[in-house]
Amino acid sequence: MSRLLQKCADVGLKMTEQRKVILKVLEESDDHPSVETLCERAKQVDASVSIATVYRTLGLLDNLGLVIKHDFGGSTARFEIKSEHDHDHHHHLIDTETGDIIEFQDDKLEELIHAIAERLGYEVVDHTFELFGHKKKP
Repeated sequence: MSRLLQKCADVGLKMTEQRKVILKVLEESDDHPSVETLCERAKQVDASVSIATVYRTLGLLDNLGLVIKHDFGGSTARFEIKSEHDHDHHHHLIDTETGDIIEFQDDKLEELIHAIAERLGYEVVDHTFELFGHKKKP
């Protein structure tokens, strides 16, 4: 049983075959799919998956804190599974021309974020960091 499926079972979420397909497709995604993209991929596995089921499932997963819903400045939300491990924490660089999303980690950035919070009298409990840009022209 997948980690995400197990977490859903642990909280008593009813697991229909369509939801199982959606979870599997989400877990196998190496990008940050939109609802529409996730639905297209799920339909390739099970043609009966509807966009409404994908919306409801992602809404439930978001409410349970199992996925992260991103708004990368476009009109479409993107989703990724929330990691349980601090070492998996990452940030995003969004290419404004192609829409590509590049994940990155940077220890110096993490130190700076915590130092800024400390200087202002705060302790960081969570944060996100997103950069928007395009490749430099030669």
